[in-house]
Amino acid sequence: MSYFSSRTVFKVCAALIAWGMGLIATSVHAGGISIYEAGQEGAGLANAGAAALATDPSVLMSNPAGIAELKGTQINTNGQLILGHLKFSRDSDNQFDGNEGGNALKYLPSGSFFVSQQINDSSAIGFGMYSNFGLAVDYDDDWAGRYFSRRAAVIGMSFQPTLAHKFTDNLSVGIGPRIMYGYYRTEVAVNNNLLGLRDAPDGKLQYKDTDVGTGVNLGLLYHVSPSTQIGLAYTSKVKLEFKDSPSVHGVTNPIINAALRRADVDSLELDMNVPQTVLLSVAHDLDPQWKLLGSLGWQDWSDFGQIGVEVDANAAGVSRTVDRQYKDTWHASIGAQYQATKQWRWSMGLGYDSSAVDDKDRTVDNPMGETWRLAAGVNYQLEEGLDLHAAYTLAWLGNMDDEQTKARSGETLSGTYKNAALHIIGGGATWRF
Repeated sequence: MSYFSSRTVFKVCAALIAWGMGLIATSVHAGGISIYEAGQEGAGLANAGAAALATDPSVLMSNPAGIAELKGTQINTNGQLILGHLKFSRDSDNQFDGNEGGNALKYLPSGSFFVSQQINDSSAIGFGMYSNFGLAVDYDDDWAGRYFSRRAAVIGMSFQPTLAHKFTDNLSVGIGPRIMYGYYRTEVAVNNNLLGLRDAPDGKLQYKDTDVGTGVNLGLLYHVSPSTQIGLAYTSKVKLEFKDSPSVHGVTNPIINAALRRADVDSLELDMNVPQTVLLSVAHDLDPQWKLLGSLGWQDWSDFGQIGVEVDANAAGVSRTVDRQYKDTWHASIGAQYQATKQWRWSMGLGYDSSAVDDKDRTVDNPMGETWRLAAGVNYQLEEGLDLHAAYTLAWLGNMDDEQTKARSGETLSGTYKNAALHIIGGGATWRF
């Protein structure tokens, strides 16, 4: 394999960081949910074995202890594109005029970069830059749910230095401080026809801000036998605080304008906790060709926060924020890898995540539901020290009912997201030297 100088590696790292930060800005018109995939080879396993399988530096995202298993210097770069189908269909209980919003979940590009360096036979250091947390929806301007949301985006880009150490031949422990750059944006229409006025065009409220939060990833990896390893990983919550002045345009209703001033719309603070997680994984070599994998996980969505902005008015005043009523979620997945030849390795996986919201609490700015994942991937050794990989995941959300009522005005938006799904396509390369 060709020689990489430290200067070349530095230039590659700098370019990837700049590219990843650029994707944050472009993704506000795309769509996504909290995801396990970051373009890495393991994306073809639906998260099965993620905390126990250490084949490249991307393992530090799932379990920082895993880089202690990696030899020499390894670099992993990935690209990913999420294509979505999220279309709202009104039913007979809907009370708002307007169209059905189009496909609110169009595309979400992302990139990731990981590197590990073996210090000695027992210790390793690493670094990861990845975005596995985010949502963005973009509806038509004149759709029926515009008074709840026109556009919304929550994006998190994580930077994670990592240290791992083998305490025994069988037990490795790792820690990765996590720095997250968070971006939040929302836009909602304001109904100027409330409170007795008629035929007035909609106004608009926009809000966006950025913040930096910190957390930590912890993990251990234990070899039960030469053919079986177990990984246990914990990711702490990351608190993001968004505080800015919303922009209000075209609100011509004097009563709403006065109420917004009384509600101190010039200062709006929204706190969000990126969920803490626990993941238990196992990987077992059935024979020299087949590896079986599984994972069980928990995510603390009930602590996510009351993030969300909408304007709701009646004669008594105006409200600005909404409570999402999230609840904790559970994850389970199984998968397998097949080493067909020295060059070719195939991956497949099936996963399930419970919903963070009940049907009655689902909102159009974050239409979450239970999710089934069906994934497949391939890894090809192009030459000694260079692997290429690609993966595809179908994340199936199915039919999701949504009914939201304005607490003050009493009007209801009602309908269903039919056959909602994500198509996640990714690939990349791993260098070992």
